[in-house]
Amino acid sequence: MTAARLFLALSLIAVSARARAQGTQGDFVARDFTFASGEVLPELRLHYTTLGTPQADARGVVRNAVMILHGTGGTGRAFLSATYAGELFGPGKLLDTTRYYVVLPDGIGHGGSSKPSDGLHAKFPRYTYDDMVRAQQLLLTKGLGVSHLRLIMGTSMGCMHAWVWGYTYPAFVDGLVPLACAPAPIVGRNRMMRKMIMDDLRADPGYKGGDYTEQPKGVAYASQLLFMMTSAPLVQHRQAPTREAADSAITAYLAARVRVTDANDMLYQFDASRDYDPSSHLTQVTTPVLAINSADDLVNPPELGVMERLMPQVAKGRFILLPITPQTRGHGTHSVPAVWGGYLAEFLKGLPER
Repeated sequence: MTAARLFLALSLIAVSARARAQGTQGDFVARDFTFASGEVLPELRLHYTTLGTPQADARGVVRNAVMILHGTGGTGRAFLSATYAGELFGPGKLLDTTRYYVVLPDGIGHGGSSKPSDGLHAKFPRYTYDDMVRAQQLLLTKGLGVSHLRLIMGTSMGCMHAWVWGYTYPAFVDGLVPLACAPAPIVGRNRMMRKMIMDDLRADPGYKGGDYTEQPKGVAYASQLLFMMTSAPLVQHRQAPTREAADSAITAYLAARVRVTDANDMLYQFDASRDYDPSSHLTQVTTPVLAINSADDLVNPPELGVMERLMPQVAKGRFILLPITPQTRGHGTHSVPAVWGGYLAEFLKGLPER
């Protein structure tokens, strides 16, 4: 092979590898989707990204599918970052996509899926986490032909969705790994922060009942609270060690958030958690569960003791509280598998074969 042909072959391999790493995107449309509120959308679009290839057993049941669910305001493609995909999806990694079929959906109201900013604005159905989980199940079964999952992982809102999956579709999945949440109603300071975010958006005169033509200033105010929810003192102190650095960092963060955030979408995303409460269903969760929180998580502070009280009700549950280290990122530790990957490896080895 000539040097030119070798270079071309290597270039094609590199392009193919990058394409595989970015995954395959698609849309599934659920017809006449009825929400828990009774509202109906004639067409509910569910966007997704997949990596790898589904592998079915002799009965045609896919056995290597893994679904990973994003947090509030996020998208499935956020999991393609180097810190996440690079740690989990590459050759020889825990969720190597030559072995696993990884499904990364965008939840209702997020990313490329149907959302208020598509045109309905405040007339969009007031969806709940139950609606979002039911839509995920439709995407898998009707859209992708997957009737069984080896694993569901979820971060923050996706963590809560994983718990809902545990009692809504207990036979569908072999294992659940919820990261950065609790299987309990959102009350106390967590609810207060969410209410302030929603009030910042609704109370802004520029919101105009959801029919604004330019983003209201409430988006910036709400984003200030979002920063406090998801940040960690040790991280910010290290990253912004001077007054000037701190001022610059928060100014840049808020400017970036305002550029990409729609007020209605944000409002609906936080409102969707209003009736979340798996606490009375935990005995119905028969799937093995590995729940992981971090001690520097402002949203799920360990001093509340919620997980310690509730996890004994989960028949095959294990709870890990990660200590604060230079590697943890507060609430955002859920997306740093370098910190908790060892627990995931142990959990995967212990899952029963089906």
